[in-house]
Amino acid sequence: MSSRIPVAVLAATGSVGQRFIQLLDNHPFFKVEALTASDRTVGQSYEQACHWILSGDMPDWARRMVIQPTVPASAVVPLAFSALPAEAAVEVEPAFARAGTIVCSNASTYRTVVDVPILLPEVNPDHAEILPVQRRQHGWSGGIVTNSNCTSTGITIALKALYDAFGVKKVFAVSMQALSGAGYPGVPSMDIIDNIIPLIKGEEEKVETEPCKILGHVEGNVILSAGFAISAHTNRVAVVDGHLVCLSIELGKKGTVSEVIQALRNYQAPEISRNLPSAPNPVIAIRDEVDRPQPRLDRSTGKGMTTVVGRVRPDTLFDIKMVVLSHNTIRGAAGGSIYNAELLVKLGYVSK
Repeated sequence: MSSRIPVAVLAATGSVGQRFIQLLDNHPFFKVEALTASDRTVGQSYEQACHWILSGDMPDWARRMVIQPTVPASAVVPLAFSALPAEAAVEVEPAFARAGTIVCSNASTYRTVVDVPILLPEVNPDHAEILPVQRRQHGWSGGIVTNSNCTSTGITIALKALYDAFGVKKVFAVSMQALSGAGYPGVPSMDIIDNIIPLIKGEEEKVETEPCKILGHVEGNVILSAGFAISAHTNRVAVVDGHLVCLSIELGKKGTVSEVIQALRNYQAPEISRNLPSAPNPVIAIRDEVDRPQPRLDRSTGKGMTTVVGRVRPDTLFDIKMVVLSHNTIRGAAGGSIYNAELLVKLGYVSK
């Protein structure tokens, strides 16, 4: 692009906010013009306000930026990346949309709203067409576009390849979710060391509904969900980054293990999403080793944007089972939002 689009990062000091800063460094489409955070940090430099927890240094341009209040008047930009917690997003994200900003949100607040798309550009770029409907119905000139839950992301991308090739009837999912998914400082060490926590509040409901919405279709003024059922167990484990999910799937029509692997391996993003800066290459990577994928070894595949699948084998209750891994703070959070924004630029919904 000849000139980069000015953007804001909302809640820039948290773990997902920091990923935004890291991934937007030298981005070809976007230039960060405003950072917001909690009231207690307003007026401080980002370096003063932020306890940097990522590998690699904080970008120099970010160090010097001054934290602004999280209100539209502080960030008059066409695009904002939201790392806000759900309770804050309730009022803040619509306020930005009313002010003419498109918000690419990580919050779960508006994912269930029928005119708010949960975008995965390698799966459902066509759902962006609901944005004009959303604008009419809410009377704003901006908009809200969400990522999926970080666990739903890898599941949905793998299911998309199978949904297209065979159809999907039922899914049973068991997640082993990384600590970074809980934000910083995350889970107390005395709770997670030598332990697994078999509850992540609200997570199972998201995993059971979001993939169906993403794999559904726009009809009139709403997004209708795909008609299959998911049963999920979600667990927190002592891994820093990378959500691992064990899936058992009943297919719409039978497929052999080799046919399923081929469908996964051959899956490509729709043409409009394929060559964007954050597009995963490949979309899905197949590991043939008997003990892969593993978070520590495989989470950075495709710069953290690729979904990694392994242990594809017959299932004694359904048809097929497999293990899916995705990087939760890159593909499942900040990187996913940036990929969504790139798609919105390509579609003409965001411009300078």
